Amino acid sequence: MFEFDPTLVHEWLCRSAQRFPDKAALVCGRQRWTYGALDQRTDHLAAALLNEGVRRRDRVAVLLDNSAETVISLYGILKAGGVFIILAGSLKGAKLKYILENSGANILITHVSKAKVVKDALGENPGDRKVIWVGSSKRIPEELLKPSLSWDGIFSNFTGEIAAGKKSGRLPRCIDADLATLIYTSGSTGEPKGVMSTHHNMISAARSIVQYVGNVEDDIILDVLPLSFDYGLYQVIMAFMFGGTIVLEKSFLYFHTILERIAQEKVTGFPIVPTIVAMLLKLQDLTKYDFSTLRYMTNTGAALPVDHIRRLRSMFPQVTMISMFGLTECKRVSYLPPEDLDRIPSSVGKAMPNCEVFVVDEDGSEVAPGETGELIIRGSNVMQGYWRDPKLTARTYRDGQYPSGRILYSGDYFRKDEQGYLYFLGRKDDMIKSKGERISAKEVENNICGMEGVTEAAVIGLPDEIFGQAIKAYIVPAPSVELSEKQVLKYCAANMETFMVPKYIEFMESLPKTPNGKIDKKKLKSKEKVK
Repeated sequence: MFEFDPTLVHEWLCRSAQRFPDKAALVCGRQRWTYGALDQRTDHLAAALLNEGVRRRDRVAVLLDNSAETVISLYGILKAGGVFIILAGSLKGAKLKYILENSGANILITHVSKAKVVKDALGENPGDRKVIWVGSSKRIPEELLKPSLSWDGIFSNFTGEIAAGKKSGRLPRCIDADLATLIYTSGSTGEPKGVMSTHHNMISAARSIVQYVGNVEDDIILDVLPLSFDYGLYQVIMAFMFGGTIVLEKSFLYFHTILERIAQEKVTGFPIVPTIVAMLLKLQDLTKYDFSTLRYMTNTGAALPVDHIRRLRSMFPQVTMISMFGLTECKRVSYLPPEDLDRIPSSVGKAMPNCEVFVVDEDGSEVAPGETGELIIRGSNVMQGYWRDPKLTARTYRDGQYPSGRILYSGDYFRKDEQGYLYFLGRKDDMIKSKGERISAKEVENNICGMEGVTEAAVIGLPDEIFGQAIKAYIVPAPSVELSEKQVLKYCAANMETFMVPKYIEFMESLPKTPNGKIDKKKLKSKEKVK
């Protein structure tokens, strides 16, 4: 009988457990989980959640740092028919309270180290919300213990009935149009917005990425990115689809340890972000690390500065570099074929498989090659909209000129060349208007990063009575390098148009970062009291 591919995210874990029951699926610290053990453990959690009243389409929040418990939670929630919400481990009480109330999640899975944050969010009266605590309950305030469960307690009661329940169909029957996750991202109003992703959305996006990356079951992926960040999350989703192994780290702060893990675990794939690149470029000697098994590295968001790409290529000559662009609202948009990287390093490539993109003007009409416009996306990777925010959904997801499939308006400025390659220019809200010109902050940053001795740069626009906005650049020099404002301005004047040259320069030891490793421009603007 012909066997169809699974249509639900968690079914891929079950499929891989059938194919590779004794193979390592997840390596986390000293823990090594086989596919068989992980499948069984997530079945058990699903049964426990059902016993606690979770029903199909219910939301369950997960406030954990990267850990085996995080992975077990998301698949257990899915098997119970629920919708998982993975939250950044650094989340504060006020934001946790908002997300719990906005999502309607009545169960929170978290670690005892987050007890103060949970108390700040739930207050003295948690109401109907139940908390599943990972770790020793001795560290939990008494008022939070009443509606709670112990993670260890759940699994110590395992009787083997779960597998029988799975076979008998006790676990809910779901369809691929059901929501799988809400991914909360920063909103322009200041409150997080929950992007709704169905099983179909997630599998479609993951399948396309696996296709162009060329993943195989022998791949071992080092994931140092938070699972609350879709880039980090999808490494797990994809690996469990093709039967690979995930080496999950809590973060990338202990960088030397991370690089050692590549050799220890014979890592073949390493997803990176600009912050990781900046840390790599600061290293003086890489010869003490063994990267012989490393096959590819991926970067998403905007293309890295050209100088950084060239330096990475010289540092890792045997590694395939894949530059990509994506946003949470559709996961991934484009990728640059590796053979094009040296020729057009500033491009983020063309639309990925099963995805279509256009660059349009304010009226929604395609602009000519080379002209600037907004990127819009069509495909099964386009998510369903924003949770409980129909107005924002209507502005961002619109009906297109085709009979089926809504169009996602990205809010990003792009241009497309004659061959169809895409170039990211910046967010609409990250464009600077100065001296009558519309300036891409990203373009200025990339130019500055091309200067010898510069590790990172970020620019913002400051109010200016004459220019409208004046450009301010924040620069992180390389270790042991001393740069002056005069040197930077001279370099800028020689390498970019006059209207793009910053008016102000500030040197910093490091730039503020979001939990996802991106430069936090909100903090830079707040520092300057700019809205």
